[in-house]
Amino acid sequence: MLNLPGLPGRQQVGMLADQVRRLPTTAREAAVLVRAGVAPLTRPDRSAHALLALRRYGILGATIRIAADRDPGMLGLVDERGELTFGELDRRSNALANAWRERGIDETSTVAVLCRDHRGLVESMFACGKTGAKLLLMNTGFAKPQFAAVCEREGVSALVYDVEFTDILGDVPSSIPRYLAWVDDAAEHETLEQLIAGASDAPPPRPKSPGGLVLLTSGTTGTPKGAPRHVGSPFAAAQFLDRIPMRPGERILFGAPLFHATGLSQFLLALTLGSTTLMRRRFEPRATLEMLAKYRVEELVVVPTMLQRILAVDEADIREFDTSALRILFCAGSALAPDVGNRATELFGDVIYNLYGSTEVAVATVATPQDWKQAPGTVGRAPVGCTVRLYDEDDRRVCAPDTIGRVFVGSGLRFTGYTGGGSKEEIDGLLTSGDVGHFDADGLLFIDGRDDDMIVSGGENVFPAEVEHLLIEHPGIADAAVVGVPDDEFGQRLKAFVVRASDADLDVDAVRAHVRGNLARHKVPRDVEFVHDLPRNATGKLLRDALT
Repeated sequence: MLNLPGLPGRQQVGMLADQVRRLPTTAREAAVLVRAGVAPLTRPDRSAHALLALRRYGILGATIRIAADRDPGMLGLVDERGELTFGELDRRSNALANAWRERGIDETSTVAVLCRDHRGLVESMFACGKTGAKLLLMNTGFAKPQFAAVCEREGVSALVYDVEFTDILGDVPSSIPRYLAWVDDAAEHETLEQLIAGASDAPPPRPKSPGGLVLLTSGTTGTPKGAPRHVGSPFAAAQFLDRIPMRPGERILFGAPLFHATGLSQFLLALTLGSTTLMRRRFEPRATLEMLAKYRVEELVVVPTMLQRILAVDEADIREFDTSALRILFCAGSALAPDVGNRATELFGDVIYNLYGSTEVAVATVATPQDWKQAPGTVGRAPVGCTVRLYDEDDRRVCAPDTIGRVFVGSGLRFTGYTGGGSKEEIDGLLTSGDVGHFDADGLLFIDGRDDDMIVSGGENVFPAEVEHLLIEHPGIADAAVVGVPDDEFGQRLKAFVVRASDADLDVDAVRAHVRGNLARHKVPRDVEFVHDLPRNATGKLLRDALT
């Protein structure tokens, strides 16, 4: 009989029944982990140590402990300050955790981190796990009021930040301790380097509970919401590794920021696999190409706008860099336009892995290079442990191919509700992603847009993404967005905001003619406005509300 203290017998029986029902899926997940090298059959001791670390420190503290146990002398991280081995990262995060515990940071604390990608950010992540503190990853694109509002709502008890963000902290009470993660000159507050240098690097005492993690939604329509993540299952990694062939000991370059689920998920996976992670504080296309070549990088993690910026570099210049080691171009965070993915394939080979998900549902589907080649623009299929269904407006399941429906996702990594209260709509135990999409005849998923972005013009439904992707295919267009604006006759009409490619000679008539030649008449924008760039947040998501 299952015996879980504190739970009534009926609930214990229900949990046991759920575990029995999941046995086939669990077996498939275990097979994925063995195939990927996460759980080597020849080293059961290593698997046992990993499970013990996960139970003791949670996902944040365990990943560096697992990597250091695997090979402490292996290169673990490269940033603009140099190189650190896994052993050095483990000891430095031990020291930071010990210093924080001396200053009262423990299982009751919430540590907000406002940093770009560098060692200070990742060491703070590890230290939170080792002290049992909750980690709150802050968006580097925050305005001062947003930052203060999130800190108040989440009950932040300590701040870690880069000196460039000092002004953003202005509305946060000065009584909250502050620690500088990246500073070049004399610092007003204690720095992480000072804390690390002044503390023991011995393993800290086991916390009463593992450190938690709160990710924030993009906040494109208001103050970002907190979405807590509880990754206690050793099988969680299988949802990525089932469709993405990451392997131990590789080199992974991060363009996507670690405060976002796209970068964070791949970073934690890289550590679990004992892979070297490379990062810079700011994304720059040529610097990215240089690092790909210098370190013979096997995986590049980006959001679509970053990939567009790489492709904007002259093709001859791109080919000067040796990117032949690249096996995985992991792209997520927003829609990847077919033309962008196709051009990347022409330059780098069959390496596109296009992940679809959200902060709330986590992983939903992944398109492999084979999927992309078969159907450019697809987000692929659900990996092991995930379920995706489409429902129509009456909440009946949509089974017919090419029928647009609301996207609902089931995943072991899904969140359990916002920290400020409330959750997302559910049907049959599946969580809405907030998008609409369709399956093709082969079962590949396509996302047609947000369910609240649909434009109704003269009784016809138009999803902006279809028109935007077509516009980006034009050689004279670098970026584009389409919104609905009020119209006395049609209710709404389409307006396109277009960023010209460099040196492009493009006028309004040419833009409208391009759409008219490829799509139905009601999808042709009546208004076209040329702009220098489009408003996007730090992860590349379009801020439609800022377009008028």
